[in-house]
Amino acid sequence: MRKYTIAHIVLFLMMIQHVIAVTGIQKVGVPYIENFSKTQYQAANQNWGITQDENNVIYIANNEGLVTYDGGAWRHYEAQNKIILRAVTADGKGKIFTGGFEDFGYWFYNNKGTLEYKSLIPLLPKDVKLSDEIWKIYTDGDRVLFQSFSKIFIYHHNKITLVDDKETKNQPYLFLHKVNGKFYAEVINVGLFELRGNKLYPVSGSEALGSTGILSMLPFEQDKTLIGTAKNGLFIYDGKTFEKWQNQAEDYLKNFQLNNGIRVLGNYYAFGTILKGVVILDKSGNIVQQINKSNGLQNNTVLGLLEDKEQNLWCALDNGVDRIEINSPFYFYLDKSGRFGTVYSSIIHNGYIYLGTNQGLFYSNWVNDSQQGQNFEFNLVKNSQGQVWDLSVFDNDLICGHNAGTFRVNGTQLEKLSAVNGGWFITRSNLSPDLLIQGTYTSLVIYKKNQQGRFEMLHRVSGFSGPLRYVQQDDKGNIWISHVYKGVFKLKLSEDYAKVTSVKEYGTAEGLPNNYKVNIFNLNGRIIFSTEQGFYIYDEISDSFINYEQLNSKLGSFSHSNKIIKAEENQYWFIRKGNISLVDFRNPGVLHIDSNMFSILKDRMFRDYENVNKIDKNFYLISLDEGFVIFNKSNQVGEGEKLPKVNVRQVEAMGEKSFTISDFGSLGKNIIIDNKDKNIRINYALPFYKQGDVKYQYYLEGYSSQWSEWSNQPQKDFTNLPAGDYVFKVRAKFNEQLISEISEFKFTIDPPLYATKLALVLYLILIFVLAFYLRRRYRENLIRHQQKIEEKLQKEKEIQLKEEAIINEQKLIKLKNEKLEAELISKAREATNSAMNIVYKNELLQKIKEEISELKDEGGKKLSEDQLRRIQKVIDEGMNDERDWDIFEKSFNETHENFFHKLKINYPDLVPNDLKLCAYLRMNMSSKEMASLLNITLRGVEIRRYRLRKKLQLPHDKNLVEFLMEL
Repeated sequence: MRKYTIAHIVLFLMMIQHVIAVTGIQKVGVPYIENFSKTQYQAANQNWGITQDENNVIYIANNEGLVTYDGGAWRHYEAQNKIILRAVTADGKGKIFTGGFEDFGYWFYNNKGTLEYKSLIPLLPKDVKLSDEIWKIYTDGDRVLFQSFSKIFIYHHNKITLVDDKETKNQPYLFLHKVNGKFYAEVINVGLFELRGNKLYPVSGSEALGSTGILSMLPFEQDKTLIGTAKNGLFIYDGKTFEKWQNQAEDYLKNFQLNNGIRVLGNYYAFGTILKGVVILDKSGNIVQQINKSNGLQNNTVLGLLEDKEQNLWCALDNGVDRIEINSPFYFYLDKSGRFGTVYSSIIHNGYIYLGTNQGLFYSNWVNDSQQGQNFEFNLVKNSQGQVWDLSVFDNDLICGHNAGTFRVNGTQLEKLSAVNGGWFITRSNLSPDLLIQGTYTSLVIYKKNQQGRFEMLHRVSGFSGPLRYVQQDDKGNIWISHVYKGVFKLKLSEDYAKVTSVKEYGTAEGLPNNYKVNIFNLNGRIIFSTEQGFYIYDEISDSFINYEQLNSKLGSFSHSNKIIKAEENQYWFIRKGNISLVDFRNPGVLHIDSNMFSILKDRMFRDYENVNKIDKNFYLISLDEGFVIFNKSNQVGEGEKLPKVNVRQVEAMGEKSFTISDFGSLGKNIIIDNKDKNIRINYALPFYKQGDVKYQYYLEGYSSQWSEWSNQPQKDFTNLPAGDYVFKVRAKFNEQLISEISEFKFTIDPPLYATKLALVLYLILIFVLAFYLRRRYRENLIRHQQKIEEKLQKEKEIQLKEEAIINEQKLIKLKNEKLEAELISKAREATNSAMNIVYKNELLQKIKEEISELKDEGGKKLSEDQLRRIQKVIDEGMNDERDWDIFEKSFNETHENFFHKLKINYPDLVPNDLKLCAYLRMNMSSKEMASLLNITLRGVEIRRYRLRKKLQLPHDKNLVEFLMEL
């Protein structure tokens, strides 16, 4: 393990005290910068001014209106007439004043927490008109001052007055400044004036500032004022005279044109420029930081500056918004060009900072001059090309483990100690402090301190070979080896460390969860073994490995760390797959694990080759993929620091048509939500602008029964909230250390229309009316019921009489029907008899006709044809006598209900003979009888039946007689 001598530590302390400022601003690297692009804040590129209100919310004057940021979400509000806002200032009393072209006014949150804007232009005197832009806004107690290039307005007690400009000869203003409780305005081509009341008084001697314009006036020590000009540099004004301030940024501010300035952290001065970002000076005029696009800013043109309540420096840029955490515990140096490749190891030694990379060993001066800033110029150490694995210091010897061997680093030169390739890891022997043990690509190498106190190679250890990643020696002298591919080995060496006398391999059979990827570390004097399943320790009695449950249970996710690096006594760095934590073992039985504050380093270190070096008590050098970071342990959020309260911000109704109920729920009063909008989303944020892990816990009084679990989610959805009064409570926790006070948001879900108070009153009235109505209806119904009973009795009597009458009538009808039926039977019988008589008559006549044809005269001769014809004619006329048919038809119609009439109507093509045949068929007469009646042959009857079926259009399967009987 690396150790430092007392002399070494003292040297580091001497160096670092000049380089790193006591207040937290370092000269090494750049602080953490958080970039916010226009895609995030959803507005225009240019941002002109920036302020913070009493609720810690950030407000920015943007080309497209007002932009707000609460630490969680950005919101954008268009200005009146969509003008560009050039200036913004919060008065700390609930108003945010803004100004732009031909307009100025203030924004405020109404009782619903909705942000509204009120223009102050209507308050201007009648003869005054604003025709240009507002560029500066300042608050002064109850007064607010607005400055354009042509006028200065004072808003006080809802009235606006103008600054008297007679003394300035009506010349235009450049900018108004507030410093040490006083106001100054530069009048172009005239000079600097002090504003007292509403009048301007010239400041004598201000011509010494030049004519390039005063762009910054800041409080300096002993009530003096630091004045920044566009191109003439910085001046000190003591109230009487102006003197040039000698500082390291003189040329910088002239060449890159100072644009604005602000005092930060009480003793530092940050100046924004037009061409080169931000430069920060201490009160002695030394440059401590230069921050621009090359090292983290989004844009080099700084239009506005703000120091927030956490002492962050906010930059309103020509393109974007940046937050510079100048009091951050992390300061970065990154090789954006990729000049020296991936950093595997870094260290500070004897006035140099060294970076071991995959391309070689690079160095730069480590400045120990308080009058100079830290500017790095890394160069390659001669003949160091190739992979550098490790940089370690032992007794002031800087030893470099390299792909080509192992070297001692003497300033900017290399001295070869070993030609054995791949100096992976080197540690000091526990039993012999003058010996170093190194693991390489192929074997163990031993180094020994010579008489001059310098380490040199003693020999390679014989008897064991292989790629040896980690090496540790236990208190019994055993050498534990982590083989890259085969697992863990325990070696015993000869007394002179020259050869291996015994080898024991350990793997899954001996209790390890796997046979490779096992790393070995020394934790407080105890050898522990890291695996993907947690840490293991060796049990000498059973000669096997057991899970180090006592440690794993307390480390949480960091029980799977792949690397452990000692920070200081009883404090260690645990690194797990790109995540880093500082674990404190100083309190027995209690582990303090600090990992959240290192979240910005996640995945920025080279896996499995992470490297952390201690610089002094509070400072560490951490290797990153493309550079390094200085960590100031003393500059982190402490337990004494207090978090602001969480802001309940936008409250939204979630449904088919989502809309905003409140822009700032915490400021809302008597917020009532319609029952149809009872699905809501509550957004909240901790306005604490430091990099770290923020978790929230909420509780909805009136709905929930307990606090929720801690979560990083900055919003909560509630669905189908019942009607009632609610109090939403929320608090935040920062880096698992600080917990904020509870914030509240009160609101009411209106009952549905049918459950409102008015509805209840209407229900009571309706019930009363209904009861009265029902009572009345009951009485009416009772009377009506009695009447109905009487009517019913009367009707029953009438019905009884009617029924008796109906019975009697039915009896009469029955008698009539019986009589009619008898008559009908008689008629039918008559019709039948008539038909049969005709049949008998025709049969008789037919027989007579047949007999006559056989008659002979007295001579025995037949009668003459003429005689027979005359007799047969008489007989035929008798057989075809229509009078018989008329008598039959009359009788048939009386019996069969106008049978012939129906046939004629339905079948008009029927002829009289067809009607006769139909009548005989309905009477179910035989073919012989019909032949006699029709005076035709049986064959003729069949022919007529066939023709009749066709005229009646009967189907083949329909019986003709049945059809006629059904007609």
